[in-house]
Amino acid sequence: MQKDIADYHNKLAASDKLICDELYELIAKNIPQAEGKVWHAHPVWFVDGNPLVGYSKLKDSVRLLFWSGQSFDEPLLLPEGSFKAADISYTDVGGINEKELTRYLHKAVDIQWDYKNLIKNRELLRLK
Repeated sequence: MQKDIADYHNKLAASDKLICDELYELIAKNIPQAEGKVWHAHPVWFVDGNPLVGYSKLKDSVRLLFWSGQSFDEPLLLPEGSFKAADISYTDVGGINEKELTRYLHKAVDIQWDYKNLIKNRELLRLK
């Protein structure tokens, strides 16, 4: 685990750390080509500089955000923000469904909107 992500995890309460540790392991296992780092104070994974997935501690849960998640056609992912992002929240590690999350992670690689060049293009374009 990268030092900046480990530092993020080590600042969390024990139950939240368990959730983040599990999310980290599943992301690393299913998107090994992604580069993970703390970006805007939260762990985020990128492929070719484009953000795919990240998580953050909220007041009452840990939120897992997929930048292109609204295009996944997954009913448990809720729209977030004004672009194509969607998220799911976890309150305990037992709530993480590995099969479901694995499917989301594969879709994150297969379905991408170009967040990397959003400002340059002045619009969100689909990459894949």
